[in-house]
Amino acid sequence: MKLEKIDVSMIFSNTEISDVFFTEYLSQASGDFVKVYLYILFLSKYGKDIKLNDLSKKLSLPLKIIQDALKYWEDCEVITKKTTGYIVNNLQEIELHKLYKPKLSSVANIEETSKNQYRAKAIEAINSSFFQGVMSPSWYNDIDLWFKKYSFDEQVMLALFRYCFERSALHRNYIQTVADAWHKNNIKNFSDLDVYYQKQEKLNIMKKSISKKLGLNRSLTQYEDAYIEKWIIDFGFTLDVIELALKKTTSKTNFSFDYIDKIMCDWNDRNLKTSKDVEKFLLEIKNKPKQIKALEKKSYQNYEQRKYDNFDTLYANTQKVENN
Repeated sequence: MKLEKIDVSMIFSNTEISDVFFTEYLSQASGDFVKVYLYILFLSKYGKDIKLNDLSKKLSLPLKIIQDALKYWEDCEVITKKTTGYIVNNLQEIELHKLYKPKLSSVANIEETSKNQYRAKAIEAINSSFFQGVMSPSWYNDIDLWFKKYSFDEQVMLALFRYCFERSALHRNYIQTVADAWHKNNIKNFSDLDVYYQKQEKLNIMKKSISKKLGLNRSLTQYEDAYIEKWIIDFGFTLDVIELALKKTTSKTNFSFDYIDKIMCDWNDRNLKTSKDVEKFLLEIKNKPKQIKALEKKSYQNYEQRKYDNFDTLYANTQKVENN
């Protein structure tokens, strides 16, 4: 009688997930992408070989989703592509590399931050308010570098994280984008930020008003939004001037923001900045055909023609010519 031992190692085995995955990657990835990562992490522990089609069937996901997920995690450097497949990277090693990679400027910044009690308190406030007290160590280095790069004070840095947190976008790329926008608007302290917020609120009100006047029952697209910001911020047009341009679309069944933009660009090139300037220009355009007709009529009247006051003499002269 042959006795065989049942391999129950898998029943008692665990697949460990680094806490770094939860602090750095989970919030930014879609549910399907997380599903793919967890399963390939599980397979990597046993050195399993699986085809993409089989992975698609196993996870009940379209092949396109599988391919997109692998590309996503590859771009995040969570996995590394090889000719024979993929390597599942150690997230803790990646985080340590980010944190302790030799950078003289970073080391200097860390030392400076440790000496600045207000800045240290601000960073801890960010940790407790937006990361539940478990902020990844690499965030400390990033925040310190952003302090140096943008010259934000502590209140602005806290406001930056609050702004992104309220929009469910607390990840580095989005924070960096917002920080760049604030920096371009010369925001350094909370007073600058307050002025910026007021301008943005005024801008949003104007956008809503323009949408309403155009009868748009939807949100503006990114490109339409950019058009309006150009008219208001770059050209400096007020709502009453923009409204004059919007009225030009009433006769068109299919208007476009590109059409309105051409009008606004023309007025800007002509330095028509107020509604009075624009109305005067439009009146001149309207009256121009009448002025041309009047000029043509006047020219015709001034044209010198031969006049004959004595028709008897005319015919007499004509008769003499005929007799001759």
